[in-house]
Amino acid sequence: MSLRNLPSLFAPKAIAVIGASTRPRRSGAVIMRNLLEGGFGGPIMPVNPKHDSVAGVLAYPDVKSLPRTPDLAVIATPPALVPDMVAALGERGTKAAIVVSSVKGATLDLTLAQARRHGLRLLGPDTLGLQVPKAGLNASFAHLRAMPGTLAFVSQSAALCTQVLDWARPKGIGFSHFISLGKGVDVDFGDVLDYLGSDPGTRAILLYIESIEQRRSFMAAARAAARNKPVLAVKAGRPLPADPAEAGWSGALAEPDAVWDAALRRAGVLRVAHLDELFGAVETLARSRPMRGERLAVLTNGGGTGVMAEDELREGGVVLPPLAEKTLERLNAFLPKDWSRANPIDMQVDADGARYAEALKTLIEDRSVDAVLVLHSPSALTSSIEVAEAVIATVKKSGGHVLTCWAGHEAVEPARKRFAEAGLATFETPSTAAKAFLHLVWHRRNREILMQTPPSMPTVFRPDIALARKVIETALGQDRRQLTEIEAKEILAAYGVPVAPVKLVATPDEAALASKSLGYPIALTVDSPDIVRKWDVGGVALNLENAEAVRAAAQGMIARIAERKPGARIQGFTVQRMVSRQNARQLLVGVASDPLFGPVILFGEGGRAVEVIRDHAIALPPLNVALADELIGRTRMARLLDSYLDRPAADKDAVRLVLLQVSQIVVDHPEIAELDINPLFADQRGVIAVDAHIKLAPNRESRLAIKPYPQHLEEESVLRDGRKILLRPIRPEDEPAHYALMEKMTPEDIRMRFFSLMTSMPHSEMARLTQIDYDREMAFIATLFNDDGQAETLGVVRTVTDPDNIKAEFAIAIRSDLKGQGLGRILMNKVLAYHRGRGTKEVVGTVLAENRAMLALAQKLGFQPVPSDSPETVEVVIRLA
Repeated sequence: MSLRNLPSLFAPKAIAVIGASTRPRRSGAVIMRNLLEGGFGGPIMPVNPKHDSVAGVLAYPDVKSLPRTPDLAVIATPPALVPDMVAALGERGTKAAIVVSSVKGATLDLTLAQARRHGLRLLGPDTLGLQVPKAGLNASFAHLRAMPGTLAFVSQSAALCTQVLDWARPKGIGFSHFISLGKGVDVDFGDVLDYLGSDPGTRAILLYIESIEQRRSFMAAARAAARNKPVLAVKAGRPLPADPAEAGWSGALAEPDAVWDAALRRAGVLRVAHLDELFGAVETLARSRPMRGERLAVLTNGGGTGVMAEDELREGGVVLPPLAEKTLERLNAFLPKDWSRANPIDMQVDADGARYAEALKTLIEDRSVDAVLVLHSPSALTSSIEVAEAVIATVKKSGGHVLTCWAGHEAVEPARKRFAEAGLATFETPSTAAKAFLHLVWHRRNREILMQTPPSMPTVFRPDIALARKVIETALGQDRRQLTEIEAKEILAAYGVPVAPVKLVATPDEAALASKSLGYPIALTVDSPDIVRKWDVGGVALNLENAEAVRAAAQGMIARIAERKPGARIQGFTVQRMVSRQNARQLLVGVASDPLFGPVILFGEGGRAVEVIRDHAIALPPLNVALADELIGRTRMARLLDSYLDRPAADKDAVRLVLLQVSQIVVDHPEIAELDINPLFADQRGVIAVDAHIKLAPNRESRLAIKPYPQHLEEESVLRDGRKILLRPIRPEDEPAHYALMEKMTPEDIRMRFFSLMTSMPHSEMARLTQIDYDREMAFIATLFNDDGQAETLGVVRTVTDPDNIKAEFAIAIRSDLKGQGLGRILMNKVLAYHRGRGTKEVVGTVLAENRAMLALAQKLGFQPVPSDSPETVEVVIRLA
C-alpha cells in the first residue's frame, strides 16, 4: 500500500503511448485517439519505430528518443516487450505506467521487478486504462469517454467498466475517476482507496471486486476512505465453503462470502448484491445529499405503488413513520377527502402538478421528515411531464432530500429525462426507488457503527496468557493439532470464561468409575485427535443415569466409531456431569480461519442443529463492547436473550464478555485455527461453556485483518512531582476522558493546539481522534487514576503516518494545570521512540510561531526548523533514519 508516485498516474503533465498504432482496431490506436479527443493539456508522445507519426502526432522510435520524460506511459505492446519498455521508462525517470497488454507468468514477474527497481508504479496488466474527466485524461481504450462528476469507479473487470460507461452517459452521470485495475499487481484497491479517500473532487467511491491480495492494506484504506465519504462495493465470485466433515461448527458455518460481508461491514463499506443494485446506488449517490435521518415520507398517486415501496423498505429494515399532526392538517386542507391520511400519502389517481407541488412542499417543510420518495403512475387524467416539472420546480425552490420514481416506460420517459437533467435521482419501479433509499440508510448506519463510542468493559478480565501459551506449546510439541476438551477448557478458563468441569479417562471402566464421583446424569464424549464432529460418528451420549449406563455407552462408542470412521484413534473419553440450567439458551461462540481475512468470530444459536438453523453472524476481531453488541444484534437469537413469557432475560453482559474474551484469545494466540464453544449456556445467572473444541495450526504469524490494540506499547513513567502515570495507545472508549481533557485546557492552550478558538468538538470529530487505525496512526495518552478511582487523561500526542512510512506528522495537547511536570517531553520521547522502532524516516510538526514553549521543547528533542508557507507558523522536523 503506497501513495508513492500516484500523482504521476492520476495527474500527469506529459504522457507517452508505447505501442501507439495506426491500425484503427488496435488498442494502441484507440488509446491515442482517446487521449487526443479527451482534451488533455500536456504533450502526448507516441512511440512506434515503424511510423513517423501516429494520429497526426510526431512519433518517436523508442523511449530514449522522447523529447521529455513522460510522467505517465501507456504500454500497449506485445507482452514479451513489456519488461524492456518498463526498464527503459524507469531509466528515463517515468514514475507511472498503464499496462494494457496481457502479461503473464515469468514475463509479468520480470515486468514487476523492473518497475520496483526504478520506483515506477504499474496499473494493470490487462487493464482498460483510466479516465480522469475533469483533467481531460482518457488514458484508456474504452468505447466512451466518461463525463465529469464526483463519483469514482474502480473495477477489476474491464468488461464491467464498459457496461457502466454505457449506462451512465445517457443518464448524465459523471465520474471524478474511472479506473480499471486489471490484475492489480502493483497499484491495487488499497492504493486507489487511499488516493481517492483524500481527493476533494471525489464524493463517493464505487468498487467492483473479484479478489484482493493485501487484506490489511485493503481494510485500512477502506476504513479510512469510508470515514470521509460513501464507499460501495459489488463483490463477485463466491468461493466454496469448507468441507463440513473436516471442520468444526464454526469452520463449517463461516462461508467465505459471509466473511466478505463481515469484512466490508467492519470497513464501513456498503455491499450491494449485483450490477443492477450498483447502478441504482450510482443514481442515488450521484444525485442525493447526505441525510440527517431515516424518516421517509412516500408521496404517490396510486396505493399499489406506495405499498410496493413500503414492502421493500420493511424488508430492508426501515419502517415508514406516521405523519405529524400539523402535517396531516396541512395536507387535509387541499387533498381529496378520501386521501390515505397515512404514510404512504395516496393523493389519488387525478393528482396533478399543483397537488404534487403543494404536498411535496408540505413534507419538505416538516422537520420530522428527512427525505421524500415521490411516486407517479401514468394516468389519462394528468400529464406525467407536467407533474415532473412541478416536482422539479418545488425542489429547486424549497430544497429537501427527494427521490423520484415515474413508473412505466414510454409515457414517462420524457419525465425521467427531465429529472436527470435537473439532477434528481429517478428510478423505474417503486422497489428500485425504495432500494435506493435503503442504500442511503445503510451507508448512514455503517458510518454510525464506524463512529460509535464503545462503553468501557463491563468486567475487567486479566487473562493468564502464560497458562494458555503452555497448553498450546505442549500440544504442538507433541505434534498434536487438536486439543482435548480439557485443554480447550483450560484455555477458556485462563481468559475467565466459566467452563463446566470435565474428567478425561482412558477406558469404559474408568469412565464408569469417574461418573460416580461426579454425580448423575452424565454426559460422555469420545476423545480422538481424528474426530472433529463427534455427533456425526456417534461419539456423544447424554443423560446417563448410572455407572453401568456410562460403561455401556463408552463400549458402544468404540463399536460405532470402528464402523463409521475406521482408523480413528480413540485416546479415551471425557466425562462430565450434565449441566442443568432450566432457562438457559444454547449459544454458539466460535472462531474460524478464513483463507483471506484470517480469524473471524461467530455468534448465534447453538446446539446440535446449528447447521440446519443457521442463525449466526460473523465479525472480524478484535472486538470491543460496541462491536460485540452489534454482532449479537444481527442474529435472531438476540431477541431470545430478552425475557419472554415466564422466561427471565439472560445475562447479556456475560454473553458479551465471552465474545470479548474469545476475541482476546484470538489476538494473543495466532496458532488457534478454530475454536468452538457449543453449547454455551446463557441464562439470568450468567454463562457456562458446556463443550469446547480448539484446533491448532503451527508456525502461524498473526493473520488478523485489523491490527489489534498494541498492548506491548504500554509503559509507566513518572511526573516531576513523583506521581506515576501510564503511557498507552488510545482506545475508542477513551472518548469521554478526551472531552474531559479538553475541558481542563485553557482557551489559549486549545488555540495553540488547534490553531483556532474551539469551544466544542462534535462526536464525529472526537471519534476520529480516539478511534484510530494502529496500522497508520498512533496516539499515546498519559493516564492517572483520580481519587474516585477513575482514569483521567492528562495529555496526548498523536501522529499520522503516510502509507510509505516516510513521514509522520505529530500534534500534542497537555492539560493546562500540568505545565512544568515534564509531561510534554515524556509524551514526545514516547512517540519518537515508537517511530524509530517502526522505521519512519522523519517526524514533522506545525507549530504556531508564538508557541515558544513548544518550539523550545522541539529544539531540545532535536527538531530543526524548516521554511514554512505561513509567517504565523513554524515547521519543525527531526530525521530518524
